[in-house]
Amino acid sequence: MSPNPIERSSDPGVSRLLGERVDVHNMEATGIREWHPLTLVVRDGDGELAAGADGWEWGGTCFVKSLWVREDRRRSGLGTALMQAMEADARRLGCTQMVLETHSFQAPAFYERLGFTRAGAVTGYPRGEAFLLMVKPLAD
Repeated sequence: MSPNPIERSSDPGVSRLLGERVDVHNMEATGIREWHPLTLVVRDGDGELAAGADGWEWGGTCFVKSLWVREDRRRSGLGTALMQAMEADARRLGCTQMVLETHSFQAPAFYERLGFTRAGAVTGYPRGEAFLLMVKPLAD
């Protein structure tokens, strides 16, 4: 049997499907099937998105996939407020830790001020910078 050709896809539906299939595998492998999406937003007076945080709880960990604050609202406390709200939800769901990924040129000092520590780094991703894995234990 000849191998099927490998092709490039830019279809976001394919990307979403691959993620879902990995999630199903992870749940079957661990037996942990319950998870909770966590998405929080802040809108301005016109109803436009000013800031947001997105992630999930699975297996006792809150993973923060993204935190974004619109440029004109940065340094106003929204990022801190969103992270505190994510932590409150994580605690409510019984999480024992929070985990996130960032880059050296993004906001590692911001996350460190919130109690996160660096758990790992990959230098040179992207070139001249570093990819950082950060964790914050949630004590009772």
